[in-house]
Amino acid sequence: MAFIVSAAILAYMSGPMTRRAERVHLPEQQQPQPQPQPPPTPAPVPFPAQRQAAEPVVPVAPVRETAGAEDRVRDAGFPGRKLLEDFDESHPLAFDRETVARLGKLDFVTARRNVVFTGPPGTGKTHLAVGLGVRACQAGHRVLFATAAEWAARLDAARAAGRLTEELADLDAYPLLIVDEAGYTSFDPAATALLFRLVAHRYERGSLIVTGDRPPARWDEVFGGPSVPAMVDRLVHHAELVRIEGDSYRTRRATGVWAD
Repeated sequence: MAFIVSAAILAYMSGPMTRRAERVHLPEQQQPQPQPQPPPTPAPVPFPAQRQAAEPVVPVAPVRETAGAEDRVRDAGFPGRKLLEDFDESHPLAFDRETVARLGKLDFVTARRNVVFTGPPGTGKTHLAVGLGVRACQAGHRVLFATAAEWAARLDAARAAGRLTEELADLDAYPLLIVDEAGYTSFDPAATALLFRLVAHRYERGSLIVTGDRPPARWDEVFGGPSVPAMVDRLVHHAELVRIEGDSYRTRRATGVWAD
């Protein structure tokens, strides 16, 4: 009997003790456990050189290609197919990227303005001229490309045939003419006079892109005769002049081959 009474007393006392223990430990169990925080992500460090490499070479807006574009590119007489987007701007020491991007919109063609690229040999002048010419062909414009010496020979043949005026009028069908390598060879007064006729006829009538190794202000060093100042005056009056500085890209590649 004493055993039964003792058991009952223990059972009665264990209930309150258990509830007290639950009241003691329950708040600790309900408290939210702190979550481990990830280490802070360091702010990215800008690398200008890497950003520049990731950007398009020349960020020109895409041109909407019209029907017959490839025929116009083929008939233009380009020495090769060059694109503005492929121009290696990391090579020249000085290069007006923004101006070339603006020229890539071809507003200068519709406005009958000119473009003059000057700089040492091998700095990409012809590449840029052809790149603009290709874009003009894609946009629906007819283009003709030739060196300054070739243009002089073409006009001289027309003069000899007695149809120089007609030849210049026929060129009006081409909104853009490209005159490459002006200044690399000397021109006598007769050849200079023919090129003056071309520039004067195109004045405010059609666009010219001219490339050369020296600015037009120094053309009297290679062009002879009294028509040089008048030719320069008409050429640069409505023109974008883009100067490119640096060493020859071709020489650099050749030096690299020998170094390897």
